[in-house]
Amino acid sequence: QVQLVESGGGLVRAGGSLRLSCVASGRTSSALDMGWFRQAPGKEREFVATISAGVGLTSYADSAAGRFTITRDNAKSTVFLQMTSLSPEDAALYFCAAGPYGAWSTRSRYNIWGPGIQVTVSS
Repeated sequence: QVQLVESGGGLVRAGGSLRLSCVASGRTSSALDMGWFRQAPGKEREFVATISAGVGLTSYADSAAGRFTITRDNAKSTVFLQMTSLSPEDAALYFCAAGPYGAWSTRSRYNIWGPGIQVTVSS
């Protein structure tokens, strides 16, 4: 069973950048789609970005496109989310998730979740 742990969150000023990391332990994660989701207080957990198994196709939520970049290093079983031009609207608990190939941007298809990491953006 794969276990996920996020890191890299914290407090940043509006306009700043953060890089989140997600390390997978257990069986290999290279055959899994990996995604980032976020949940702000009082809101639903929403899709942010995904990177597929295999060739590493990527997809982003409209709110993240052009500002966030998802990458993966299969040799280190790590997925990254580089976030730039952050705004207070990006503040949330960010979750790393793993799912079978084809999970893509559909939250319900992801069956392994990390505990989450807080991102706070000050205005």
